[in-house]
Amino acid sequence: MGIVSVSLNDDNMQALAKIQKTYGLSGRSEAIRASLNAAMSDIKEEESFEGLVEGVLIIVRGNHDDPWMIRLQAKHETSIKTQMHTHLRNHKCLEVMIVSCEAPELREMLNDVRAEGKADYMRFVRG
Repeated sequence: MGIVSVSLNDDNMQALAKIQKTYGLSGRSEAIRASLNAAMSDIKEEESFEGLVEGVLIIVRGNHDDPWMIRLQAKHETSIKTQMHTHLRNHKCLEVMIVSCEAPELREMLNDVRAEGKADYMRFVRG
């Protein structure tokens, strides 16, 4: 088994401790492995998309005034069939989009959200 040295900020350390406690893991290494397995599961699901893909894209984000979501929606307007925006507590916003497009377009949309780095939560639920 390889050994990797990683620098984590305080928020990451708290998250790691919470993962360890929540899943009843005996150490940080197990918590990191569990996190990697969860991320790989998401990646494998995304890689399984083929042809026309339909579903719901859910995003929670902060800063309503930041125009990145408007740019994303404009870029992918042909794939977004319906969208809903609502304000949440703590100046956060919920975006719910019904998406119907070819798999490569959906992957690009999801990558665009990740690359922006401003989504507190993102989940695509395939229909």
